[in-house]
Amino acid sequence: MAQYQQELNSVFQALADPTRRAVLGRLGQGPASISELAEPFDMALPSFMKHIRLLEASGWIRTNKAGRVRTCAIEKEQFAVAESWLAEQRAVWEGRTDRLEQFVTSDHHNTSDNNKETGS
Repeated sequence: MAQYQQELNSVFQALADPTRRAVLGRLGQGPASISELAEPFDMALPSFMKHIRLLEASGWIRTNKAGRVRTCAIEKEQFAVAESWLAEQRAVWEGRTDRLEQFVTSDHHNTSDNNKETGS
């Protein structure tokens, strides 16, 4: 359980930054070199590489070096981890909202009955 929680933290920490989300969005179109990925961002390459290393360490991407070019590709398995957690949370919150709806509906019904009895 602790390892699962640690993996989730890593997955969502990687998604917390807009630069990393943009990189993942671009890699959704297919593999790209580091220079292609860094091009739209106004930052030094060493700073950009921190984002790449974090994405790789969290399992969102894999990199492959051929000669002087390092190419990145998305790892689809991490989407399954995030999707699984989101599905769990969705089920929890749907259950809570269903119970709230039942409570509000029954409370409203009881209040209406009391108002009729008291003539309010």
